[in-house]
Amino acid sequence: MTDAGIQTLLDDYFELMHTQDMSLFDKVFHKDSNLYSSENDEIVIRPRDFYREQMEARTSPQDSGNARRDEVLLVDQISPEVALVKVQLEMFGGVMQDYLSLIKIDSQWFIIAKTWARVGDAK
Repeated sequence: MTDAGIQTLLDDYFELMHTQDMSLFDKVFHKDSNLYSSENDEIVIRPRDFYREQMEARTSPQDSGNARRDEVLLVDQISPEVALVKVQLEMFGGVMQDYLSLIKIDSQWFIIAKTWARVGDAK
């Protein structure tokens, strides 16, 4: 059975990603989290604080007129404090899939690592 707090985290994550309501950022991303991707056969690592600055500097998908289409594709909770979630969302003309590594600290779930890739074009 999946912890109900994971769904709360995912609701906040999808809201943050679409609206860029930065009051949700610290509730979603752990202070020690990083984001990972690959560009031109090179690993790209974005520390949490750098990613926060990037989000603050851009126009949100909502304000850009993007439709909100997000879904949870997989939840794999391997212990009371550790889970892996695969999600899909549309933003900035693309379909993105994320692997979110979650950790529960002091009764709250956080993203500790995000690995993502663009997997297609938005509808």
